Amino acid sequence: MAIDTHTAPATPVAAQAPQDGRLSGRAKLVLFVLCAAQFMVALDFSVLNVALPVLGDDLGLSRSALQWAVTAFALPSGGFLLLFGRIADLYGRKKLFLTGLALFGAASLLATLAWDPASFLTGRALQGLGAAVIVPTGMSLLTTTFPEGPQRDRALGISGTLLSLGFTVGMVLGGVMTDTLGWRSTMGLLAVAAVIVLALAPGLLPESRTPDRPRLDVPGAITVTGGLLALIYSLSTAAQRGFGGADVWGTLVVGLALLAAFVVVESKAPAPLVSLPMLKRRTVAWGNLGGLVTFSMMSTVIFVLTLYLQEILGLSSFRTGLVFGVQGVMSVLAGSYAAKVIGRFGARRTLVGSLLGQGLLTAVLLAVGSESGALLATVAVSLASMCHLGAIISYGLTVTSGVPDEEQGLATGLVTTTQQVGLTIGIPLLGVLATTRSDLFHGVRTVLLVDAVILVAAAALVAVGLGRRKA
Repeated sequence: MAIDTHTAPATPVAAQAPQDGRLSGRAKLVLFVLCAAQFMVALDFSVLNVALPVLGDDLGLSRSALQWAVTAFALPSGGFLLLFGRIADLYGRKKLFLTGLALFGAASLLATLAWDPASFLTGRALQGLGAAVIVPTGMSLLTTTFPEGPQRDRALGISGTLLSLGFTVGMVLGGVMTDTLGWRSTMGLLAVAAVIVLALAPGLLPESRTPDRPRLDVPGAITVTGGLLALIYSLSTAAQRGFGGADVWGTLVVGLALLAAFVVVESKAPAPLVSLPMLKRRTVAWGNLGGLVTFSMMSTVIFVLTLYLQEILGLSSFRTGLVFGVQGVMSVLAGSYAAKVIGRFGARRTLVGSLLGQGLLTAVLLAVGSESGALLATVAVSLASMCHLGAIISYGLTVTSGVPDEEQGLATGLVTTTQQVGLTIGIPLLGVLATTRSDLFHGVRTVLLVDAVILVAAAALVAVGLGRRKA
């Protein structure tokens, strides 16, 4: 579908479809390509986790250095999101999306063929850079392709379902593939997936970008990217070694200082990377708070439940994977109804209700015992994940609703940055309460209690923040 990218934003592919949320055949293909790319990136976050010990023995990575298999991906994937979201707005979302796919596929191939730690970590870092391109451009292509209303609600519902499912499938699939085909197969799978999506995308996706081309805000790009990189490095390192190291506190202070400088720079920039008036929108500010909390708290629950199931109850990796497999099935079920729920109650009420439900069901997990509780954990975390999925979809809709097409890259960049930062900070901030306690069971219970309190408090804050009328 050709358009004049110099004079107009993308013409919605679904524009001629019925306005009840049903999608045309072409719109379904576009949605498939965009969701497949998001699913691939989500899979990359978890598919390697269970393979780390085997990978370390094969490549000669020490136990203390294994964290870099995760951190090397997390640093660029979270640090460059806002920058690439803005570049896509200015120079073409489709072009950058395809570039990100090519980079991700090549990096996955490098990681598959890695011959030493340096080559593997280089591949992981390039994967993260490719993900930082794919995620915001894919999301902005989705929100500019599907018009606001039932069609966008349904598209984001499907996308959110597959995003949540990707994390869960990765945990189960990673163990199976590592046991049967070796750890390299997990990276090879991602390379094949990137090639398939890259082959389909050019003929289906419309190009879009901002009609005019203001200058890129270089000072803003440097401060926000540097601040996010330092912050993510600090918290990722703290997850492995605690907050006692000078490098952890040093990079944390540097990161916060750079982010503070970013705010000052943006207030004076003629063409800011992030529009401060956008950040002042109730929907953007409070919606992103809800997204940050739901991602960080759910990633923490999954982390401590993995410790609980394996180290306290003694379940095998396979049986633990089945628990999270049930969670994934329930997430898919929730995704199939999310658009209808949002259509009836609205994105804002759904976000508040989902955060509250996630918090209350996390509190239910406090009833698990030191000798039994696998069934209760399975049911409670699965139901909590359904609420979590509702929060994912509704916060994305809340943040992007009413944002003009020329600023969708900025809005979706904020959405995906919130997602990445949330996934990064939860475990370092709360997980250490479990891993540093001599009594692991009581440490797990402490984390679950704090997690539940934060979720309920966030639901109340978001309800008040979104409920206030504009002055």
